[in-house]
Amino acid sequence: MKPTSRLDALRASVTGTAARILGLLAVLAGSTARASEADLVLPDFRTVQFIGGLDGRSLLMAGIAVCIFGLIFGFMQYSALRNLPVHRSMLEISELIYETCKTYLITQGKFILYLEVLIGVVMVVYFGVLRHMEAVKVITILVFSLVGIAGSYGVAWFGIRVNTFANSRTAFASLRGKPYPTYAIPLQAGMSIGMVLISTELLLMLFILLFVPADFAGPCFIGFAIGESLGASVLRIAGGIFTKIADIGSDLMKIVFKIKEDDARNPGVIADCTGDNAGDSVGPSADGFETYGVTGVALITFILLAVPPEFQVQLLVWIFMMRIVMVLASLGSYGLNGIIQGGKYKNVDHMNFEHPLTFLVWLTSFVSVALTFLVSYLLIPNLGGDGTLWWKLSAIITCGTLAGAIIPEAIKVFTSTESRHVREVVTASREGGASLNVISGLVAGNFSAYWMGIIIAALMGGAYFFSLDINNVQQIMIAPAVFAFGLVAFGFLGMGPVTIAVDSYGPVTDNAQSVYELSLIENVPNVKAEVQKDFGFTPDFDKGKQYLEENDGAGNTFKATAKPVLIGTAVVGATTMIFSIIVILVGITTGPDGLPMLNAAKSANLSLLHAPFLLGLVTGGAVIYWFSGASMQAVSTGAYRAVEFIKANIKLEGVEKASVEDSKKVVEICTQYAQKGMLNIFMGVFLSTLAFAFLEPYFFVGYLISIAIFGLYQAVFMANAGGAWDNAKKLVETELKAKGTDLHAATVVGDTVGDPFKDTSSVALNPVIKFTTLFGLLAVELAVELAASGNTNLTRILSGVFFIGSMFFVYRSFYGMRIETPMAALTGDETKTGVKPA
Repeated sequence: MKPTSRLDALRASVTGTAARILGLLAVLAGSTARASEADLVLPDFRTVQFIGGLDGRSLLMAGIAVCIFGLIFGFMQYSALRNLPVHRSMLEISELIYETCKTYLITQGKFILYLEVLIGVVMVVYFGVLRHMEAVKVITILVFSLVGIAGSYGVAWFGIRVNTFANSRTAFASLRGKPYPTYAIPLQAGMSIGMVLISTELLLMLFILLFVPADFAGPCFIGFAIGESLGASVLRIAGGIFTKIADIGSDLMKIVFKIKEDDARNPGVIADCTGDNAGDSVGPSADGFETYGVTGVALITFILLAVPPEFQVQLLVWIFMMRIVMVLASLGSYGLNGIIQGGKYKNVDHMNFEHPLTFLVWLTSFVSVALTFLVSYLLIPNLGGDGTLWWKLSAIITCGTLAGAIIPEAIKVFTSTESRHVREVVTASREGGASLNVISGLVAGNFSAYWMGIIIAALMGGAYFFSLDINNVQQIMIAPAVFAFGLVAFGFLGMGPVTIAVDSYGPVTDNAQSVYELSLIENVPNVKAEVQKDFGFTPDFDKGKQYLEENDGAGNTFKATAKPVLIGTAVVGATTMIFSIIVILVGITTGPDGLPMLNAAKSANLSLLHAPFLLGLVTGGAVIYWFSGASMQAVSTGAYRAVEFIKANIKLEGVEKASVEDSKKVVEICTQYAQKGMLNIFMGVFLSTLAFAFLEPYFFVGYLISIAIFGLYQAVFMANAGGAWDNAKKLVETELKAKGTDLHAATVVGDTVGDPFKDTSSVALNPVIKFTTLFGLLAVELAVELAASGNTNLTRILSGVFFIGSMFFVYRSFYGMRIETPMAALTGDETKTGVKPA
């Protein structure tokens, strides 16, 4: 296909050009590079004894056993879901959705490998040429970057397979006339994904800790983290673009042709279902995997850089045992919640689907907090001669663990179908139509950003308060406040399996409603008798549709609540990684009291009095706003092409459903524009990172801080505005039962505005922040090494070259993605923009 060939040519051109530039850099660097200040060597875990005389290595080996148990549990849930009863009409639809998801994932997998070539060249230049590492080490680092990619990609694939089992099973279970199975199946699918995801991530990190040579482990962690961050960035950004192209293309047909949602005759609906998985399953699974891993890598890096060797084993074992115990806490809480909610709701005819999910989150949070204090007391009762540090460090983690419950509650204030903000959006739409609908959603987003900022600042402030006494008896670490902020991010995802589970709940409920409509099960001859004979119950179609719609609202809410948790983790965790960059730049010296401290003279560059630092703060915000616009532009253009195709090919007379060929064509359009948008965005971010790291290192630190802060507020604002618009539409459809009215049309418009807000730009800022920081660690070291070898002028020249390259992709992200009508189609007085004169 012609557009695809142009994209392939561009890929080849970009990859070849970047390789040539970085190859030139390697040649010019010569052999004068000095040793890096970022060597990370793991301590011997057998040197410290813990409870029961067990050494650190033995405890971590027990953690591997827990991870294997978690994997077994996850795959058992997968098997149980696959074996649930389902009608053939629904199974056919879910398998068609899975097949299109497979095609999408295979395409994205190839795309990730193209981009890995760029990252690989940078790593080879830095580690192999500038650092003069032996070939086996460089190859090991590259292998672990591929392992990171495989991890993000693998859990994403597992996620869509589980969800596309669960969607048809949920739809069929709703026909039994009881709401409980409609809730239980999506949550079971979510726990399966959550346990496999967290157990896989933890298992890989423990493998590096225990089985990789100590002097290999540090660079391997960095390679692993960059790889998983690359995979998550592509899958999150491209998935967000794909899903909203499909969603908008499908939704607008409801207004244009006055047809119902998920009308089987609409060829955009299958693409919408694929997008639900690409954006709300593939993206979050890869994102959650990467977030969990990068937070751990940031803390490991801090401990190896800022903690004296005699305390490193205790702290490393402690943080990993915290994660291992919290996996068990999530599993136990899920089991207990199942018993409680089963007794309460299993036989009722109506339930609030949000309540049991909320209960699960709070239950897991409290169990995790209790175990945090208990295990800390057992492992580090007297760290550094201080008998109080165990509870102070536990309190710091608790600030993050409670955030995992408090933040969702705060987000529900702005996005739940029961919230006053969402009802305000509906009220405004009654008389004000789409205009006041959009304004009310923007209000909700702005208010939510204020409260989220206050909550995160309060939690980080609490962590800072407890960190003040970390060095009370003797110096345990440099910059304990930074360690505390890292622990807050660590606590955010402490109850990772449950956080992932309630997030994964949403795409299953969304797909279940679509599968029901697309299956046309009500039109199957003698279907009630068939279901009674084969499955032992008479289907209740009216109740089934009602449960699925109400549950979709709950899924929307919990999709919205999970986003700020991941975003907050990225921002808070970024502070720890930025500190690692600062240590590399300023160095550690001995203070007047004989204790290690950051070099005060160089630290002065991290202030507003150092102009490059201030300019970096300004520049980061510019990149965040460009990214938001570029990602939405890709959605806008792709949705235009999808709508154009659907309008030309939809058949409403004489057919029951759209052809598979037309449905696949819409999927192809979505994939094409997702990749084109992703290429521009990724290359813009990649080259900007290199350009600013090479320009001036303290400028770059300011840039990273700005990316994190601007990214936090932009992401929260967009996510919650979109969530308010989404559930305002759902409220009109379920509570008011006003489908097909002008009020409904107004809320559909608001929802389509909110789609790229909440599911494209906002969620993709999370991996962008982490990728920029992680890759920036490598880029700034490369620049420092190059300058130290006497090539300062070369770094400035390369900075300019990389910046011009980034500007090319920034330009392309709009002007190369504009909605234009082909010249051959223009007639009369039509202009090149394709707009006819009045």
